[in-house]
Amino acid sequence: MRVMVFVKATGDSEKAVPPTTEAFAAIDRFTEELVKAGVFVAGAGLKNTAEAKRIAIDGAGRTVIDGPFAEARELVAGFSIWQVKDVDEAVAWAKRCPNPMPGPSEIEIRPFYEAADLAEFLTPEELSTPRDGERGKLGVA
Repeated sequence: MRVMVFVKATGDSEKAVPPTTEAFAAIDRFTEELVKAGVFVAGAGLKNTAEAKRIAIDGAGRTVIDGPFAEARELVAGFSIWQVKDVDEAVAWAKRCPNPMPGPSEIEIRPFYEAADLAEFLTPEELSTPRDGERGKLGVA
């Protein structure tokens, strides 16, 4: 099972306050543990929403909205993708994660749709046909 692990933004991360040297080192050590355990697939920190854009879609219309965006607690400051046996394993790993922010913070775990979840939408042939290129290497739908 693959999961996306979101580190939620905080007021400090939205103000581009960098993590402390100690926090950065702790997260780096934790990421190395994930790599050694074969759990870590990919991950990155994200710049604050002052540098972000949103595209609002309504029918054929597209509107570009410039950041920053309100409600930091609803925003994402970083992510990683983990390969785990189930959500319980992901929770166990997340509970070991050092606090990535100077104050209180949150981590959200969301499972990916896997091929079996799409069975009602795809034929057995489509499900069994591997994707080509980089998309196929990453195992994304």
